[in-house]
Amino acid sequence: MTRLNLVLLVAVLVSALYLVRTQYESRRLVTQLDQSTSEARKLELEKERLQVEKRAQATPLRIEKLAKDQLQMRPASPAITQYVSLKGATP
Repeated sequence: MTRLNLVLLVAVLVSALYLVRTQYESRRLVTQLDQSTSEARKLELEKERLQVEKRAQATPLRIEKLAKDQLQMRPASPAITQYVSLKGATP
């Protein structure tokens, strides 16, 4: 009878230790999930901010201003257009 009690006691202790370990692992995983979700939200907000900034940077007026100021470009007009023809080609 004492041998059975001893086996049952060991089984209960092993079961209790396994339960504690499982609960600890579960809490750790939930914490990790919360951190990952928070990081995902931050990245999503950063993505949206960058998309808004990209749209603001790509406006036609801004591109035209940069082309004029930094690249010294000017709009094409018939007065400055040069036509190239192939040698031997008939018009």
